[in-house]
Amino acid sequence: MGSVAMDSDYGAPRELSALQKARALYQPELPPCLQGTTVRVEYGDAAIAADVAGAHVISQAFPHTYGQPLAHFLSKTAKANVPDATIITEHPVVRVGIVFSGRQSPGGHNVIWGLYDAIKAHSSNSKLIGFLGGTDGLFAQKTMEITEEALSSYKNQGGYDMLGRTRDQIRTTEQVKAAMATCQALKLDALVIIGGVTSNTDAAQLAETLAELKCPTKVVGVPVTLNGDLRNQFVETTLGFDTICKVNSQLISNVCTDALSAEKYYYFIRLMGRKASHVALECALQSHPNMVILGEEVSMSKLTIFDITKQICDAVQARAEKDKYHGVVLIPEGLVESIPELYALLQEIHGLHNKGVSIENISSSLSPWASALFEFLPPFIRKQLLLHPESDDSAQLSQIETEKLLAQLVETEMNKRFKEGTYKGRKFNAICHFFGYQARGALPSKFDCDYAYVLGHVCYHILAAGLNGYMATVTNLKSPVNKWKCGAAPITSMMTVKRWSRGPAASQIGKPAVPMASVDLKGKAYELLRQNSSSFLMEDIYRNPGPLQFEGPGAETKPISLCVEDQDYMGRIKQLQEYLEKVKSIVKPGCSQDVLKAAVSAMASVTEMLAIMSSPSFGGQATI
Repeated sequence: MGSVAMDSDYGAPRELSALQKARALYQPELPPCLQGTTVRVEYGDAAIAADVAGAHVISQAFPHTYGQPLAHFLSKTAKANVPDATIITEHPVVRVGIVFSGRQSPGGHNVIWGLYDAIKAHSSNSKLIGFLGGTDGLFAQKTMEITEEALSSYKNQGGYDMLGRTRDQIRTTEQVKAAMATCQALKLDALVIIGGVTSNTDAAQLAETLAELKCPTKVVGVPVTLNGDLRNQFVETTLGFDTICKVNSQLISNVCTDALSAEKYYYFIRLMGRKASHVALECALQSHPNMVILGEEVSMSKLTIFDITKQICDAVQARAEKDKYHGVVLIPEGLVESIPELYALLQEIHGLHNKGVSIENISSSLSPWASALFEFLPPFIRKQLLLHPESDDSAQLSQIETEKLLAQLVETEMNKRFKEGTYKGRKFNAICHFFGYQARGALPSKFDCDYAYVLGHVCYHILAAGLNGYMATVTNLKSPVNKWKCGAAPITSMMTVKRWSRGPAASQIGKPAVPMASVDLKGKAYELLRQNSSSFLMEDIYRNPGPLQFEGPGAETKPISLCVEDQDYMGRIKQLQEYLEKVKSIVKPGCSQDVLKAAVSAMASVTEMLAIMSSPSFGGQATI
């Protein structure tokens, strides 16, 4: 692979403001299980994929890394309660590589800091090696050694500029070979990959390949993505999501206040989130805009662009009847792929791209229905839909101005209603915003600083335990740091097999991957939004969470969608194990017939019910 042009400013000391300097002095807290120089690890049962139907495909694709046990890291005081825990007291010198693979997300630098501190605490001669320029730097072996001096101006700071990032993938055969060559050339004991669903899928594949080829380097994934869509049984929230939502919520709230003051504009605000609407949902819960349109709602109800337009117009008209001519509407950037007819149009366009049809000729090559829809859309949207798709075959969502499309369609419909006499209010005026890049470079929140630093330490515990193909996990996050539970789960246990068809005669294709988690429309966070949607719409109960704080009343706040859900999956796994042990201690040879009969009857009922729930025909995956 050719060399990569590298900026000489990577790792250069930053010039910090007074606020940044104060933040750099903050030392995140560690939970008890990560304190000291002894690693205590308890292994659970072999972890299986929640995708029951795809488990066989996953196990075949990952024979060396599927079915590995869960790992729980324990505090000193847990030693007596867990007599079979593995105690690791000797820590040889290690060489660890770390790379930013996903898009930048607040808190990423603290993962490096946490891993560095953990490595040096256990062996001062160990080295942490950063790859410059993301995965391209990994392939080209462009490195810098992480030192305390290099870290000093990046602690608790935003961005990824200490190491940088470029192409976010380790996917092709050539890329995997280049990554392995780097691991071998630099004699790495472990490679830590920081990123989201795509990056961690790549991490799992690299871990499997290295294990198959007997390369000693272990691969560890870290759940870092601002979209918040890497959620499953083991991951409660992703690093950066809290900061993104807090920064965006303040911006949204400022706009809400402006709308309330001017009383003449409707603001259409598009938020980051790609295919899942977690950011839009959380920001709505924090700032109380008049409307939020979630892609998951649109997909479930199969709403067309005309349905959504009518929904917004009806809301505008209802507010006008109460003499309100302003409002704020939130839209996730992935909405365009949730609207059935627009998604179908995009798929047809992408198919023509793949066939080598030039952009100039695509519109004339569309099928009749797609051509009719394409011509109906405003020229600016047509141009954006024709952009080449991303590497994962999705549209360039950040470049498609869905908010402007909706604003224009709503304005057209309101003018039509005015002419017909069904709307008698003032002229509709819209102002559009895309809050995309304003937040992802923000100074991380206190929660994300702590979370990232702890994840860095967990990465060291994983490599000390000799684990490969695992993701660092921290659970019970809605509690104070001293109650956080740290562990590791095989990335393969988080995978599903994606199934889709292209064209009427196409067969299904399956490929194991860590899936993007959609907003759970049966979850407590969504239920909270729906309970308040009518008052949000009509009563203008706008809420401003204020700026990010490290101290004061807002410093300890966490995402509402994290706090309202009951997500202690790892805790419930341990609780189940405790119940099973109690049954074993009670039902022993020699116990009474009545006890034995009750136990057999109860266990028969439970196993029958669980077998039905775990079958592929029951309806899919377990929920958190």
